[in-house]
Amino acid sequence: MIYVPHTTAAVTINENADPNVATDINSVLTRLVPARADYRHEEGNSDAHAKAVLVGSSVTVPVEAGAPALGRWQGIFLCEFDGPRERQILVKIIIEKDAQRH
Repeated sequence: MIYVPHTTAAVTINENADPNVATDINSVLTRLVPARADYRHEEGNSDAHAKAVLVGSSVTVPVEAGAPALGRWQGIFLCEFDGPRERQILVKIIIEKDAQRH
């Protein structure tokens, strides 16, 4: 499990072969949630909170032979919507009971 404990950042899995995919996703999120709108949150980063909710704060990735079992084109992305800022990423490895017996 990969988790980002911040309200204005997110983590996701998507294509990592073509950098234009990340650029396109960022562009879509910017159109969906503009930086300036009729927000009530007064810190000026309401769009970052909304984008983080849309993307999510965690992903679950199986690990095989000591490496993330991702698809051929996939990568894990930390999405920074209110930065740059210092961020923490928490990773937890959960071992299945059946897997311990093999």
